[in-house]
Amino acid sequence: MSLHAEYYELIWKRSKRHEFRRRFLPDMPTTWFVYLNAPVSRLCAIIDLAPAVVGAPEEIAAIAEQARPGNGASVLEYTKDLQQAYAIPILQVREYEGLAGDDLRGHLGSWHPPQGYIRLRNPANLDMLRICEKLIAEEPIRQMTVHHP
Repeated sequence: MSLHAEYYELIWKRSKRHEFRRRFLPDMPTTWFVYLNAPVSRLCAIIDLAPAVVGAPEEIAAIAEQARPGNGASVLEYTKDLQQAYAIPILQVREYEGLAGDDLRGHLGSWHPPQGYIRLRNPANLDMLRICEKLIAEEPIRQMTVHHP
């Protein structure tokens, strides 16, 4: 999944403990290989996620508001036209040297950052899975566990 650098930094500041999405995989923990959008344009982190909390936009916005006062309104605006939305608890973050977007294109050919998420075990994404597996074989630059009250 892609992420803006400003939100990634909020995770490291312990201000962001959930990822909020309009669609996601329910009922299963997930490993998120993070591609930071431009201007960073880099695959550089892995985030372990707990199973998503699925609820009405108002419920998901309440989680956002509790975690970071003032954030609930933007999450509600983002999800208001949906019947259900997703609050995905962040459990652990590991940052790596990673690969720049241009390097990814060199390895994969016509690669574009995902707009939402892609499933790496899909046969069409196996080359990307191999790159991600090489990424996690490296030693992390920094890592942290995220605690939930």
